[in-house]
Amino acid sequence: MPAPDSTWMHTEAAEAATAVARQFAANAPIVADLAQRLRAQPPRFIVTCARGSSDHAATYGKYLFETTLGLVTASASPSVGSVYAVQPKLDDVLFVAISQSGKSPDLLRNAEIAKAGGAHVLALVNVADSPLAKLADTVLPLHAGPENSVAATKSYLCSLAALLQLAAHWSGDAKLLAAVDALPDAMRAAWQEDWSDLVSGLRLAKHLFVLGRGLGLGAAQEAALKFKETCGLHAEAFSSAEVKHGPMAIIGTDFPILAFAQDDETGDGTAAVAEEFRKRGAPVWLARAGASGAGILPLPASPHPAATPILTVQAFYAVANALSLARGHDPDVPPHLNKVTETV
Repeated sequence: MPAPDSTWMHTEAAEAATAVARQFAANAPIVADLAQRLRAQPPRFIVTCARGSSDHAATYGKYLFETTLGLVTASASPSVGSVYAVQPKLDDVLFVAISQSGKSPDLLRNAEIAKAGGAHVLALVNVADSPLAKLADTVLPLHAGPENSVAATKSYLCSLAALLQLAAHWSGDAKLLAAVDALPDAMRAAWQEDWSDLVSGLRLAKHLFVLGRGLGLGAAQEAALKFKETCGLHAEAFSSAEVKHGPMAIIGTDFPILAFAQDDETGDGTAAVAEEFRKRGAPVWLARAGASGAGILPLPASPHPAATPILTVQAFYAVANALSLARGHDPDVPPHLNKVTETV
């Protein structure tokens, strides 16, 4: 079995901060022009379209746009366009398609339908000459560089960073703009955090809930996916509010919980739910900046609550890679999966 720091997953996740800094510099003029256009002609609402890890980035984008811009942001169901062939009314809408490869047929078809319906199509894509990029009205290249591991890491973090840079310039919020400047160094600090307690705690686990809320929900979704694909561990993501509407009934002494607490109005609620499960005897780990004690996974101080999910996932990727190896898996080559998934 390879050493934890010799896998592609580890190597590529470790490059994420440098990739984000590269992306911010390269995309600055594109983002400035797009933000000016969107302020001058605000869209009626925003629609996101994505699959897999990219859809978890879209979840982050929903909360980011709604909390910073007050614009309703909805997730498109790709099959509505690609299978049912319905033409939604998307005039004066910003349609945000997120894809690492830019090749998936259903995303391409929905972007075509959105454009025909009057939407401005924005593509966040790592392959700058991909079919999706050629179709879009505006392209924000992720500049993540090649990813050899099947499990996406730096391209996911670059997707979140691109959304953050756009929201900061579109809103003009000084604190958000400062957070963009501080993000690469904060990511480097997050990468150095020690979450190794999760490796011993989850090495023999069979199932797991990952909790987040608001801006942090997409991070929980991404962590649950990585547990499944790289560690062979059945994990499901829930809002720390939604988990109380039924799913919590199965939590007990043999059901681990990983909770991501935001440093905003949702943080105390998430921590309280985690503590409730701990009192039931469940193994619980809580990631929260500034917290201490048993079961606490450290995070560096975040430059802004909107940046916290990026730091959380950056720290998580290191332990996901180590846990995968500890459970006898190869994180770079999950069974039955391909790097590019093309759905219709």
